[in-house]
Amino acid sequence: MRTPHEADIASFGPFSLHDKTRLLEKDGLPVKLGSRALDILRLLVSRAGDVVSKNELLAHAWPGLAVEEISLRVHIAELRKALGDGKEGARYITNIPSRGYCFVAPVQRITDAVPAVSLPAQAPSVPEAPVPVLPHRLERMIGRDDVIREVSQRLLSERFITLRGPGGIGKTTVAIALAHELSAQFDGQVRFLDFSMVKDAALVAGTIAWALGLVVHHSDPTDSVVGHLRNRRLLLVLDSCEHVVDAIAGMAERIHQEAPGVSIIVTSRESLLVEGEQIFELGPLEGPPQGAGLNASEMLVYPAARLFVERAAAAGHRAEIADEDAEVLAEICSKLDGIALAIELAAVRVGTHGLRELVRLLDGRLKLEWRGRRTAPPRHQTLGATLDWSYGLISESERVVLRRLAIFAAPFTLQGATMVAGEEGDPAERIVESLEQLVSKSLISVRPDGAVTRYRLLDTTRAYATQKLADSGEATSIARRHAHYVEHALETTAADAGGSEQVSLLRARRLLFSDARAALNWAFANDEGAELRVPLASACARLFVELNLLDEGRLWSSRALTMLDDSTRGSAWELELQATLGHAFMFTERNSDQAEAALRRGLEIAEALDDGASKFKLLARLNMFYRRTGDYRLLLPLALEAERTAQAIGDPAGIAGGKGLVGVSYHLIGDQRAAQLHLEEGVTGSDALRRMHAGHFAYSRTPQIPLARVLWLRGFPDQAVECARPLTGSAAPRDAVMYCIALCWSASLYGWVGDWSSVELMSASLSAHAASHALAPYQAVATGFRAQTMIARGELREGIELLNTVLPRLHADRYELYASAFISELSQGLAELGQPAEGLRMLHEAIARIEPAGEAFDGPELLRLRGELEARSGDAKAAESSFAASIALAEKQGALSWRLRTETSLARFRRKQLRAKPLDGLAETYARFTEGFETADLKAACELLGEASK
Repeated sequence: MRTPHEADIASFGPFSLHDKTRLLEKDGLPVKLGSRALDILRLLVSRAGDVVSKNELLAHAWPGLAVEEISLRVHIAELRKALGDGKEGARYITNIPSRGYCFVAPVQRITDAVPAVSLPAQAPSVPEAPVPVLPHRLERMIGRDDVIREVSQRLLSERFITLRGPGGIGKTTVAIALAHELSAQFDGQVRFLDFSMVKDAALVAGTIAWALGLVVHHSDPTDSVVGHLRNRRLLLVLDSCEHVVDAIAGMAERIHQEAPGVSIIVTSRESLLVEGEQIFELGPLEGPPQGAGLNASEMLVYPAARLFVERAAAAGHRAEIADEDAEVLAEICSKLDGIALAIELAAVRVGTHGLRELVRLLDGRLKLEWRGRRTAPPRHQTLGATLDWSYGLISESERVVLRRLAIFAAPFTLQGATMVAGEEGDPAERIVESLEQLVSKSLISVRPDGAVTRYRLLDTTRAYATQKLADSGEATSIARRHAHYVEHALETTAADAGGSEQVSLLRARRLLFSDARAALNWAFANDEGAELRVPLASACARLFVELNLLDEGRLWSSRALTMLDDSTRGSAWELELQATLGHAFMFTERNSDQAEAALRRGLEIAEALDDGASKFKLLARLNMFYRRTGDYRLLLPLALEAERTAQAIGDPAGIAGGKGLVGVSYHLIGDQRAAQLHLEEGVTGSDALRRMHAGHFAYSRTPQIPLARVLWLRGFPDQAVECARPLTGSAAPRDAVMYCIALCWSASLYGWVGDWSSVELMSASLSAHAASHALAPYQAVATGFRAQTMIARGELREGIELLNTVLPRLHADRYELYASAFISELSQGLAELGQPAEGLRMLHEAIARIEPAGEAFDGPELLRLRGELEARSGDAKAAESSFAASIALAEKQGALSWRLRTETSLARFRRKQLRAKPLDGLAETYARFTEGFETADLKAACELLGEASK
């Protein structure tokens, strides 16, 4: 409430009321007025738009005295006479029967004004009606040009438009711009009425009458207003109407129906819901997308960013937004929800706090208290005041629902709103009704999402309502309800089998992520959430894996597992936590005993619970674990059990995934014929796999990844490259881990065919992708591939130095899958630098590390390279033996490409030994190829055979 001393001068019509000097002037000349009448006037003006009771006026003008009401009426009459109230359409003071008096004329207040000075007398000119002065139009309005064009066009045909939107979105700014824009269309006949200061709905009709210059002698001037407008052409702009919406609705509807030449623009946070009204929803200013990599100039294409930068500059912040700050600007715009008022209030503080500190401040309640322009209406001077205005206009039941819904961190469904904001036993219809009201009053935004409707509180509204929730004493109970809801929603949307609803279920789960994180933080930080920790973490663990947030999944799973008790040990909850922990440890840290133990424990529980889908996942993850550690002898039993499990479930995608597991196991243990057979069967069923989403138990199984390498080993280099090409393009696996595997295995294939440029590109992609998903072990592998590329290009010392840093890390992480390939490259680099003995030592160690000895897929290659270094060292007998063992093993494995490499090495060795027919074995092997003649190995073999024929 405004007090009499809040402003030095109050100006209304031709009058100025000087508070400090207790002087009333008209057109600069003093007006004679008694002391009591002046006291009454000062109070009424200070409370303009409010009804001031008779008792309050008596107490103010005659403090401490008992005075009859007749004295008040006498002084009111004196005031009206002095003001000319009722003459030539002037209206200042109105009587509200049985309630009191109200000052109804618009009041402009000026603070710190120069003391009034008496001016020479001059004859005042009294117009026949109030001069229609429009509020000042912004010199530059950002991001609303299309809105002005569209509303202007619609208004001329539809005549009655309500600009609806949340507080601070810019409704008044747009309405003022429209009034100026359309003034010529209405021959200057535009009336702009700001109802923000009209607190009593009974004054609405009188305020409109005053603006039209009508002299009305009865309490309800509605008929007079409508009659006056019936044959006139005029634009009526009714601003800030939400608090008197019922009265505005009745007036606007009658004017629209009975005055066809009048067009109406209303601004309100809710609709009038009357005949003829057309709603124009004023949306937020578009902001730049986060994470799009835009530079500073590209950011300014978006109006939210442009408004922020311009307002910051106007407030004295002269530094330009640098490209490195562009993403920070995008985050700020996102947090401010495109609300013009919020953007302006934040922008003026950039000079004080800087962009990055401003981001942090926006997460707190402080932003609600930031003050804006002194001349702004009180409700727009802070975001808190804007929301106070809206909060004061809704019912208590709506306030309860609004503050409870503030617990949601992301858009929520009606089911979520009912479970969190409703009371037990309450009908869902009550929440539906409250939601509808909050949406209609622009406190909650709504958007369709397929067959589901989602609701959201803007960030500023949520911050405000969160404080209200804390003040209510309900924060703990509502947080507990919210955590229960998150657990329930995640458990009911989890799906191990396929189905037509899986896409929508997966989307629903992903949209729960922010709320899942918030619920976990609350449950683990508050004793009231203790009983929820294990089930909630279990429900969230699967979501984190689906979203490729393995580091976060590891954190919460490990914390929850320390809290198991007799009621939760051995449960489905523990199963999910162990499965997630083992999976996450393997890919984010190392292939540790802890990771293995977690996966084994999960498998044990899955078998005890007869959970086939979870059993398949645990078998697949254990198979992956032993691939990485190099324990190849354990792969096939796990894969065959997974295949049997998938067959028992009877799911086509699971069966195809099982074939893939068996095929990759055969590949790594060195049976390429069986590997090709099973992998091709898996690829045949890969359509079913591609249709699967992250909730499916066989999700991310991709038989095509190992098939590409198997095809090369089997002697089909061209088919291998064609098979691998989609794996790193548009058809790449959607799972973050499987994409890393696709890059690794494709890089190894391109290295085999001699395309080192592709290897270099893939190593860079692998490094970036692994870093973005916190998959640290893959970053070491990426470095290894880069070192291989350097050695292949002759950058021996640099490549060797890099490998010498990578290999100890891989051994420490028990990550042996790629170690032998890197050792192979390192040994050759050392030999080139004149250190064949050191290279040979490393090869002996690598071969000894393979279990069973020599039976791994790359056993033939390791034996070949050992023979190469033995030949360099002059040990011809050992070299001959190693080459023979390599050829025999390659033939046994069905690895024609390994055999070709060894036959090439053996042919060169025998030529140097001047053996008879040194190329016979090479010629025979080369003849078995039907493709790949432009790849490195076949070109080398062809060149050697060509030299011999000369």
